[in-house]
Amino acid sequence: MLLCLGGTFATLYLLATLLLIAYKSQAFSYPQDRLVLDLTLLLLTGALEAARWHCGTKGNLTETELPLAASLVLTVASSLLSVYFLLWQTLVLWADSVLSATLLVLHGLEAILQVVAMAAFIS
Repeated sequence: MLLCLGGTFATLYLLATLLLIAYKSQAFSYPQDRLVLDLTLLLLTGALEAARWHCGTKGNLTETELPLAASLVLTVASSLLSVYFLLWQTLVLWADSVLSATLLVLHGLEAILQVVAMAAFIS
């Protein structure tokens, strides 16, 4: 259930962040090279989220440790990108902070449950 919620929120997060980047590039002076960097990292975040969701779902349905471990590694990588969008993005608006913090909380909860599930599958 939490994995589905995380996947849905990640999709909404990516869309909202894309719209916020478009807004910031029009309303503020946004350096072109930083705009390209932020958009590239956002696309990388989308790819990581899709792979993370796929591995997590596959691991839960088949009750195997390897896909869950891969999903856990991808969760850490995706969390680092969320921290970038929370703290180090060129322009960080209040909405960026709320979205990224919420995504980090969901990633933390999912990581805890993935570790618990892997422990249950091993024993």
